[in-house]
Amino acid sequence: MSKKIKRRDFMITSAAAGLTIAAAKSKGSPSAPLMLVPSSVKPVVVSSANGNRFKHTGNETAVQKAFEMITQGADVLDAVIAGVNIVELDPLDDSVGYGGLPNAEGVVQLDSSCMHGPRKRAGAVGALEGVRTPSLVAQSVLDNTDHHLIVGRGAQEYARSMGFKIEDDLNTEHSRKLWLEWKRKIDPEHYLDPKKRAEAGHRAALEMLAAGRLREENMHGTINCDGINAKGEICGVTTTSGLSWKIPGRLGDSPILGAGLYVDGAVGAAGSTGRGEANLYNLCSFVIIEEMRRGAHPKDAGMEVLKRIKANTIEKRLLKADGNPNFGINFYIINAQGEYAGVSMYQAKYAMCNEGGPQTLNTEPLLPGRPSE
Repeated sequence: MSKKIKRRDFMITSAAAGLTIAAAKSKGSPSAPLMLVPSSVKPVVVSSANGNRFKHTGNETAVQKAFEMITQGADVLDAVIAGVNIVELDPLDDSVGYGGLPNAEGVVQLDSSCMHGPRKRAGAVGALEGVRTPSLVAQSVLDNTDHHLIVGRGAQEYARSMGFKIEDDLNTEHSRKLWLEWKRKIDPEHYLDPKKRAEAGHRAALEMLAAGRLREENMHGTINCDGINAKGEICGVTTTSGLSWKIPGRLGDSPILGAGLYVDGAVGAAGSTGRGEANLYNLCSFVIIEEMRRGAHPKDAGMEVLKRIKANTIEKRLLKADGNPNFGINFYIINAQGEYAGVSMYQAKYAMCNEGGPQTLNTEPLLPGRPSE
């Protein structure tokens, strides 16, 4: 008499291969063939610190919203963009979207990029005026065009043609008040020679920072948000109002693929906030992805680019007395296994949400101290 065997399902995880072997035995029948399927990844969302600070009119922060949507089965890019929309629409965050600090002429110009890992597509807009949610316009570029980047008046006309509401002015009372304060400090007699104007502008911004009129992130304010779902699908978005009081038309790193954001669906995602010019010079997000492709952990990949930025920063105006950079720059990184990190030139914060809920964490800094003396 043959021994009866109850049906059994078991899972054995192979750490080396990253695969799960599922085997089943049917009652009174030979063993079923082994099936190899990808092991699941624990979903996670990482972002800059403002992704766990601002809630607009709701009860969720950006990382909460994105994580909830991801775990409910939404497309990862839809989820992270819905997350940053909260910050773009919140007038209390004056570094992103509506109420973002304007350029030198008092005009709010917004930049954004997004990348979809599984679809291997990207979209971006730069110096966009009149649309509170540039991330959605960037996603529209990804979905509806053969282009990666549309800028300036062309970006606004594209947004209009796609049905986005165009507003005359994205300043809030708060952002306009700060701009007027800055303008009066740098231009009390209307005209200065170029050298004095540049010195006065930088000094005015530092005075406002020291007085608590500006947060440090306002100087290079942005939100980057990246996520991965249980299938290992990775997407990311970066959106910003750019450097406060910038030259009109200036683009930083945020809308540039490989700098403000880069996603490779087989490797991971990396995005940035901070001094965009330093990131652009080194195309850091792309380098981070390539470091992870060679096997580096997200933290180690981020540290590598921070070292490059430090080594390539040689202008005296960008250095402290100790020879280190006088600016902050941060990177937010996820790999295809769901491992993540937040790294920075100096100590900063970043946001993360997983099954344990939203958290604000310390970044791993390359250097001790602060950007300013």
